[in-house]
Amino acid sequence: MKHWDQFLIPYKQAIDELKIKLKGMRSQFEQEYEHSPIEFVTGRVKPVASILDKAHQKRIPLDKLVTEMQDIAGLRMMCQFVDDIETVVKLLRNRNDFRVVEERNYISHKKPSGYRSYHVVIEYPVQTISGEKKILAEIQIRTLAMNFWATIEHSLNYKYKGQFPEEINTRLERAAEAAFRLDEEMSQIKEEIQEAQAYFSKNKEAVKKIEKKNYQ
Repeated sequence: MKHWDQFLIPYKQAIDELKIKLKGMRSQFEQEYEHSPIEFVTGRVKPVASILDKAHQKRIPLDKLVTEMQDIAGLRMMCQFVDDIETVVKLLRNRNDFRVVEERNYISHKKPSGYRSYHVVIEYPVQTISGEKKILAEIQIRTLAMNFWATIEHSLNYKYKGQFPEEINTRLERAAEAAFRLDEEMSQIKEEIQEAQAYFSKNKEAVKKIEKKNYQ
């Protein structure tokens, strides 16, 4: 365990630093715009048992964990709307304090289970007493509805040890589609509201003149 504690120190440091930076992005949006594409940010370091289990499943040698396991450090960025995800991804691509090394779009190309999310793998430099150490971290960007489904699915997956009955698989897929349809509906409602607000703002002066004339 002492070896693992030392191994995970840079990952814990990366999570702490990235959470502050990504939450800072959210605060800046709130100050400059009415809407922030980032609802909230969470992060965690994968438990040792989970690291060993995934290494066994993926046949990753323990001396290759640093370069071949991308999600030892993991963060999630939650968005209200699907189109917010694209905004967040563009922001991550343009940052100069880490490098994007891989992107996986599970929104346009969902997993067979119905899982949807956008994964961005970054290479992040951590300053240690031994010098700079570059580690991999995975950032998952998803809507609140996608996250609700993924959280429940993960919990059930643990309970059934990855072997869902066929009926459960089918119902989970349907639930995933229902969650995505909800996302689409909410996005459409937002667009219609924004269009109505823009129309009203554009015609505000004309409306005031009409109202003034009616009162005379």
